[in-house]
Amino acid sequence: MSGEEEARLARAALARVAEPGDERVGRWLARLGPVETWRALREGGPPLDGVSADRWAGLRLRARRAEPGRDLERIARLGGRFVCPGDREWPRQLDDLGAARPVGLWVRGACSLRFVSLRSVALVGARACTDYGAHVAAELATALAGRGWTVVSGAAYGVDGAAHRGALAVGGSTVAVLACGVDVPYPAAHGELLRNIAESGLLLAELPPGERPTRARFVQRNRVIAALTRGTVVVEAARRSGSLITARQAGRLGRHLMAVPGPVTSGLSAGTHRLIREEATLVGDAADVIELVGDMGELSPDPDGPAVPRDLLAPPTGEVLDALPAEGAVAVEDVARGACTSPAAALARLRELSSLGFVERVGDLWQLSRAGPRHAGGPNAPAHAGA
Repeated sequence: MSGEEEARLARAALARVAEPGDERVGRWLARLGPVETWRALREGGPPLDGVSADRWAGLRLRARRAEPGRDLERIARLGGRFVCPGDREWPRQLDDLGAARPVGLWVRGACSLRFVSLRSVALVGARACTDYGAHVAAELATALAGRGWTVVSGAAYGVDGAAHRGALAVGGSTVAVLACGVDVPYPAAHGELLRNIAESGLLLAELPPGERPTRARFVQRNRVIAALTRGTVVVEAARRSGSLITARQAGRLGRHLMAVPGPVTSGLSAGTHRLIREEATLVGDAADVIELVGDMGELSPDPDGPAVPRDLLAPPTGEVLDALPAEGAVAVEDVARGACTSPAAALARLRELSSLGFVERVGDLWQLSRAGPRHAGGPNAPAHAGA
């Protein structure tokens, strides 16, 4: 077993043993590395620094039942993977969490997590939202996804579900960050929604397959949503809404914090109004959001080029880009045929390319971005372009 494989196995084991956001484990990882940290837990001995004897005993109990190889096989059978810090797909903005950075992420879906996160916005809010909140969340998600932005939320009832559905309705990219395993349909009524997200976007979790949610895991899930995105929009929230936890995390991480105003007669507007008074920027539509989180001048002229050079694209993504014609828009099946892949895989790659500014959607068709991706390494550019 190579050193990289051993480290991945150790991180998979630690994901089963440690709770999300455990900063003590994060400090052990920074000082000892995953292999030595896992060995210390597996083999016993005196507690590592910063942990009580009782807590160490609890971690050791979990370590004795951990089967990382089985977990990795299980995620592979689900068509997913385990993404670790340092991997090509790892979103480096998560490193801003410091010692609370995830040990790793269990991911389902064909899109590249790193690429779809480059231009992403979190939409969060009340579970028991009003019709107004659900409508605003869906409208924001639809407009953002239509502009090539990835919509990130937590797949809960209310605002979360409306946001995911809004993005999916226009064939956009959406990411659901879960407080359970990526194979656990929670909430149960969102089983079909979660399947649709896995097919068209991404499901991701810190917890390995089979793990169930707890109150503390929901709280820790929110820090990943905040860190993964360029900004967080709170659509509707009461004074004690859990979505305000995501808002506070976004503020601490230096991300843009936005809130949508609501009726002053509604208790579900009290939290957003307080955010607007104290720290959040008031937004009313997707244009307001993009003006804050987008590249300079994104609302007037389009960006001059993609978010990453052409040469940084993974080979399958580059093949899909090469399959698009120099002029005109084509159907997904035509792109799949040109790239010699399945329509589902081609669509996932097109969504990545859209979030990076290379391509754009025109109804049910796709074309090279009019902002000029060919000037930054598109199929008709010189071989050195985008280097």
